Amino acid sequence: MSRLFTNRIKMITNKNITIQLEKIPHLHWMFIALFLSAIAITLSPMPSEAEANRTTEAAAISDSERITMSLLIPSAPTSIEKDALLHPKQNEQLKHHQTKVKNGDTLTAIFNRIGLDARDVYNVTKLDKKNKLLTKLSPGQTFDITVSANNELQSLHYHIDKTKTLIINKPDNNWQVNLESRNYEPRITYSKGVINSSLFEAANEAGLSESLTMDLAYIFGWDIDFALDIRQGDSFVVLYEELFLEGEKVKDGNILAAEFINQGKSYKAVRYTDSDGKSNYYADDGTSMRKAFLRSPVDFSRISSRFGKRHHPILNKIKSHKGVDYAAARGTPVKASGDGKIIWRARKGGYGKTVIIQHGNRYRTLYGHLNSYSRNARSGSRVKQGQIIGYVGSTGRATGPHLHYEFRVNGSHRNPLTVKLPSAAPIHKKHKEDFVEKSNPLLTQLDIIGNTNIALSDFQ
Repeated sequence: MSRLFTNRIKMITNKNITIQLEKIPHLHWMFIALFLSAIAITLSPMPSEAEANRTTEAAAISDSERITMSLLIPSAPTSIEKDALLHPKQNEQLKHHQTKVKNGDTLTAIFNRIGLDARDVYNVTKLDKKNKLLTKLSPGQTFDITVSANNELQSLHYHIDKTKTLIINKPDNNWQVNLESRNYEPRITYSKGVINSSLFEAANEAGLSESLTMDLAYIFGWDIDFALDIRQGDSFVVLYEELFLEGEKVKDGNILAAEFINQGKSYKAVRYTDSDGKSNYYADDGTSMRKAFLRSPVDFSRISSRFGKRHHPILNKIKSHKGVDYAAARGTPVKASGDGKIIWRARKGGYGKTVIIQHGNRYRTLYGHLNSYSRNARSGSRVKQGQIIGYVGSTGRATGPHLHYEFRVNGSHRNPLTVKLPSAAPIHKKHKEDFVEKSNPLLTQLDIIGNTNIALSDFQ
């Protein structure tokens, strides 16, 4: 039969019948293909029944082998499956926690709140062992913490303040620690005022914050007793920095220069940072504003009893008063008036709870009637000027809460309000030229602001 079909094709060719294939429509090609297929099926030999059975058995065996092989050999993973094998952590669902530091919080307490355990605390604090920032938490600070679906720590962002963030993470399965810092943009401004009743009221009316007011009192606190010496009509001019982040004011910076006129006498101070990075306040001639002793060990308190003879309110007789009494609310902080060593921290007769500090060989100060002591100021420990040593109370022979303060030179009592205090070292000779160059423009600005109503921007 096949031979007969072949001969027919040859006969068509021999007759030189030419067909223009490109002119045959597509649908006609389909009919031609179906016609030729039907002819081929008709001419092909039919298999015998035995051959058909063998073919069916072979196909069954082949399918069985394919099923068995597919069970033994896993199929190749897709691109998604490959990514999951190479980067399993990236495909886990991450959980993000933000928490704020509360009073008394520790890292352990914060981690416990989000389901992390002591092992995580240990691992993180070990990474931060250099700076130990995670052991100095303050209320209001925030943490951003990311953990995996099975509660494994992935990253930690500890926002210390507006400019500093401690970042701990493991991008390549290795822990990394980084302390990110942003810098403030300082802008210089000024404030001036006249005192009618108190420094705080005048400073508030002039737009000074409470912290800047305290800084102003600290700068001149060695020369002026703000509890006793202030008079109506006293005035001040302050040149200071405001600190900005991304165009928004965040807080006040340092006082750069200031003038305080007390009872007609002018006191000027300017801030200078030397080549060693140390900053202090100096008078315009380079002498230090800082003295070896503070004029007053408490801030803005009322003098209730002066140095000298007085009528004792409890003993009901005239008795020499060897110190000065500062009336203040119970719990008011009491500061060490100078650097020294605590040689007494206990009750002392009528003084009640008392602290005595030895300052070198010549000077000694006493602080009596305390309500309590500072934990950081113990007997035998060294203290710095301005460090809190206790709190105002009424222990011992006292009619109400106040501080009894004594100042002794070579064992003799001196009036703390009038005794001449030794000054700290003046500016070093090697820095004097640089000091003059940097301080003169600031002092000039003070004079201009103090004497006129000109705006600071007019001469910057």
